[in-house]
Amino acid sequence: PLQDPLVDITTAKTLEDPWSIMLVASEQAQLMANLAKLINASKTIEIGMYTGYNTLNMALVVPESGQVVACEIDDEYVNIAEPFFKEAGVEDKITVHLQMCIKTLGHLTYISDPPTFSPQVLWSGKVVDPAPDDLTSQALDKLNKKLHTDQRIDLSMLTVGNGLTLAIKRYR
Repeated sequence: PLQDPLVDITTAKTLEDPWSIMLVASEQAQLMANLAKLINASKTIEIGMYTGYNTLNMALVVPESGQVVACEIDDEYVNIAEPFFKEAGVEDKITVHLQMCIKTLGHLTYISDPPTFSPQVLWSGKVVDPAPDDLTSQALDKLNKKLHTDQRIDLSMLTVGNGLTLAIKRYR
């Protein structure tokens, strides 16, 4: 599939990293971009942006007034990603929160204005029974449970890549 050359460059840079297994699967990124376009999404949340591959992917498809909120805990990855955002001309669409995603998610108020996508929600099955010291799995488990009980949205969890949640605002 055709994608922005900067997304390809970001992928190549990411594959140099020893933790490249954290890269969002290309089929998941493509599905998310297509769904965002299909529903005219203006806001997305990226939990764990890593080197910015999917954050960039989403910023390229949301409208000029759109916003991508990215949660990341490692400033090294933010420093890798930001030049790609700037080169693509989408840095104004991206807000990076350099802290645990559970803190960022607790402060976001626009969850009531979905559609929203969240990748990595299955986290290789670790969210089913998160270990006490696994803060990422705990945060994803908490998010999944919160979304599951939220009566304002219709929810789908897909097993594409490492898991993908689609939350669509109910209009009835």
